[in-house]
Amino acid sequence: MTDTTTRLLIIGPPGAGKGTQATQIAERFGVPAISTGDIFRANIKGGTELGQQVQAIIERGELVPDSLTNEIVADRLAQADAAAGFLLDGYPRNVEQVHALDGMLEGDALDAVVLLEVDTEAVVARLLKRAELEGRADDTEDVIRHRQDVYAEQTAPLVELFTERGILVAVDGLGTVDEVAARIAAGLDAQLAAKAGR
Repeated sequence: MTDTTTRLLIIGPPGAGKGTQATQIAERFGVPAISTGDIFRANIKGGTELGQQVQAIIERGELVPDSLTNEIVADRLAQADAAAGFLLDGYPRNVEQVHALDGMLEGDALDAVVLLEVDTEAVVARLLKRAELEGRADDTEDVIRHRQDVYAEQTAPLVELFTERGILVAVDGLGTVDEVAARIAAGLDAQLAAKAGR
């Protein structure tokens, strides 16, 4: 890789396998994978004030408010390990958060956005199985479907926005971890090469 910064984002519906792929992409580019979900879960587990706020919101099947999420991400991006780049997972979720992120990056926009495209029914089945295995009481079928609907409603404008910016890399998210990783690597290589050539 070049010595320039690499700023990436991965988006896709809950249960699309973003976390698994994010780890691999981040390792490949030598940047931290920053997951808002992980930050929230760590706070919930630690019983922090933020964790208690977030837990109450999640239990209602709602998303954490933008103001709170923006604050957490800004704090994380200011840390030294993110100076050479990062991979965001779970943020931004809507157009307002994209604008907040643009402000944080001060003109150093994202280099590429990986969109994992998956069939809703396949994802619902996957999440129900995970809930059973991990004992996630909040992951009922109704809650899972509600999250999918909220994602679709809020993220569709993002897909449009990132397509307009010429940085969207859409990838079929169904298949083995390695198959999906190979598609992502090919898509990112093409996108970053095109950007470097501009």
